[in-house]
Amino acid sequence: MSKIPVQFTLNGTEKAVFVDPGANLLDVLRRGVGDLSPKYGCAQGTCGSCAMLIDGELRLGCLTLAEAVSGARIETTGGLQTGEEPHPLQTAFMEGFAAQCGYCTPGMIMAAKALLDRNPNPSRDDVIEAISGNICRCTGYQPIVDAILTAADRMRGRIA
Repeated sequence: MSKIPVQFTLNGTEKAVFVDPGANLLDVLRRGVGDLSPKYGCAQGTCGSCAMLIDGELRLGCLTLAEAVSGARIETTGGLQTGEEPHPLQTAFMEGFAAQCGYCTPGMIMAAKALLDRNPNPSRDDVIEAISGNICRCTGYQPIVDAILTAADRMRGRIA
């Protein structure tokens, strides 16, 4: 089978690649364009490690066909920072010890970003629901929820 041309914007940079029919987006991002920030996890859509935003919608890279994202705007944790300044979610995760082994962190942060993009003042229950598709085996979730709420407060200017 012949490869399929796909163009998309990844973290603000235009990309054009040729993909095999049926290739998943996670493989294309990691192996094809070198964005290692989304993680391989279960490869069946149950762990959330590969979560990213595609045209503002939270999606799993392992379940998304690369050929289906032509023309899309893709955001991963690899593009959240502004220059050398980490995104408030990244800072809150570091400060709040919300990342232990770090494997779930990219997916958790992208799930949190999707939430905060649509609801800048989430309740604790909103945060819990937003990350419900992500598995963490290290933190017990409490530091993650707290970090997301801290980031939301910072992004609204409630705390420094």
